[in-house]
Amino acid sequence: MIPNLIRRFVIMAVAVPVAIAGARKLSDVVESRRGPNRASRLLRQGADTLQGFRKPKRRRFSFR
Repeated sequence: MIPNLIRRFVIMAVAVPVAIAGARKLSDVVESRRGPNRASRLLRQGADTLQGFRKPKRRRFSFR
């Protein structure tokens, strides 16, 4: 049970941010070689989606 918990923590704390950074870098490389296209746009959108999985903090008196 404890090793599974540690494995999940490592995946969320290390592997996901590395995957996000890799997708962004790959998107930049594709755009520099071929210009903006569907593949680079999808890579960037995927990285944005993965980065947005964290729930924002709820504030009591915010307008957002």
